[in-house]
Amino acid sequence: MEAGLVVDKEFIYEEETHLTVLKTSIFFANDGFSVYDCKGALVFRVDSYGPDARDKGELVLMDPHGRCLLTVRRKRPSLHQRWEGFPGDGIDVRKPIFSVRRSSIIGRCSVTVEVYENPGEEYQIEGNFAQRSCTIYELTNKESVAEIRRKVDASTNVLLGKDVFCLSIKPGFDGAFAMALVLILDQINGDDDDDGDDIHVKESAAQVEPVTED
Repeated sequence: MEAGLVVDKEFIYEEETHLTVLKTSIFFANDGFSVYDCKGALVFRVDSYGPDARDKGELVLMDPHGRCLLTVRRKRPSLHQRWEGFPGDGIDVRKPIFSVRRSSIIGRCSVTVEVYENPGEEYQIEGNFAQRSCTIYELTNKESVAEIRRKVDASTNVLLGKDVFCLSIKPGFDGAFAMALVLILDQINGDDDDDGDDIHVKESAAQVEPVTED
């Protein structure tokens, strides 16, 4: 498949790649996410550096060396829950390169992903992120570009907890963009947990469209 939004060409793989995502608590310094490849090498990391170091509505995706790849930031004020993605640390960038907005419809929750670069690019996410079971499809050809799945310990065949899961990236799709979507889905799901509900990303969950204002 042709690459969609490219955050960093380094993370576009020629073969299907399976990453292990480790989510840690948000209550202590240096917590967040660590993402590893099949050899155990660190691929991405997201560190909070403590609850007061950054706005809680902002996360920075970094490479193993601490280089800022992408910043996702919750937009305020907004009529809908909207997250925006900015290149690098996002400090000197005024316009996002993509936007993710949740919309609620009776019987389901959907997430719309809007991208500047290619308004015709569309995706659909099916599954339940709270249970770490989602597939991201390229909508036109119904082609899977990434999957989120619970991880099984290969040595014991035991299903691990939901804080350890797999992110599988298809050839040609940017793994950094995929991981950014994981971060935002996790934030949306966390907000739902505060309300006592889980987000279920169902039938039509993510579409890439031109960015519009709320």
